[in-house]
Amino acid sequence: MILCLLPSHVYALTVSSQSACMMDIDSGRVLFAKAENQPRLIASITKIMTAVLAIESGKLEEEVTVGEEVLKMYGSNIYIELGEKMTLRDLVYGLMLRSGNDAAIVISVFVGGTEEKFVEMMNEKAKAIGMKNTIFKNPHGLDEETENKSSAYDMALLSSYASKNDTYMEIVGTKKYQVQSNLKSYLWYNRNKLLTSYDKTTGGKTGYTPRAGRTLVTTAKDKKLNLTVVTLNDGNEYDTHETLYEYAFENYQNYQILNTKKFKIDDAYYPDQIYIKENFTYPLTEEEKNQVRVEVKLSKLAHYQDHDAVGIVSVKLGDEKIHEQKVYVKKKQKKDSWWQKIWGFFHGK
Repeated sequence: MILCLLPSHVYALTVSSQSACMMDIDSGRVLFAKAENQPRLIASITKIMTAVLAIESGKLEEEVTVGEEVLKMYGSNIYIELGEKMTLRDLVYGLMLRSGNDAAIVISVFVGGTEEKFVEMMNEKAKAIGMKNTIFKNPHGLDEETENKSSAYDMALLSSYASKNDTYMEIVGTKKYQVQSNLKSYLWYNRNKLLTSYDKTTGGKTGYTPRAGRTLVTTAKDKKLNLTVVTLNDGNEYDTHETLYEYAFENYQNYQILNTKKFKIDDAYYPDQIYIKENFTYPLTEEEKNQVRVEVKLSKLAHYQDHDAVGIVSVKLGDEKIHEQKVYVKKKQKKDSWWQKIWGFFHGK
């Protein structure tokens, strides 16, 4: 369905990545896709899920003591030592800014009790978010012993989910962070070069292993759109992300199609107020905005109570349904006659 919604000129865009996905964070609409559902090795963008679980644990201010699990880590590290102490929040900064594999394994043991339990939590969360082509085997993304696989679409779902958390966005949008542990001090610079080279960037996570190639997840925002881009195995990843963002910002705009305050229906069967509970906005091109239709179907209930659901409102782009929600009724309050007011006064009502 998503591909059907894309205007044909999207395919004029070419990217160097093996898989790619650009998604509107607020609506979930895919604005560009290339092999977006194909599972691939994802390297350190795995750590987005690790960060999400750490943040949602509610333990960010707790002190973590580095255990022996750190001794087996290699590759990209922040070089924490056995017995060193720092807060979980500081570890998440090291995880996301410097892609610390040692931070990932220590976080997993602290939050999950064991690495194995934490990985179970990662897969449970992936399922809850709707990631259907994803399997996590470790919290860091190294792929020599165990492999984490996901698709560009699934990682866009994860990025969109994470981006709605203010703490996550504060961390991944930080360019420089200083830490003092019980043993030493650290100064970390964010490895996501797009944060400094493209001023609309709001965050993201880099990744690389020889087998996965270069992977990258970023987010960017302007006054019209809030987007995420995922590329898997792309040697020109930063240019790819900027190109996709600029295409979207130039060609799409968010339109509010349903407004709770302006939703009005005149229906003879329901003389009472008909209303909806949620606004709905959607990114559209100039050509597409004229293809949007709103349809309301009401059920004639013989008896209904205040705030009962009495129908459905659907939004279609051409022939494709892009949104649906329930319609409710609010009964008008009948005014008491002056006799009823007098009676109520003397009876304490």
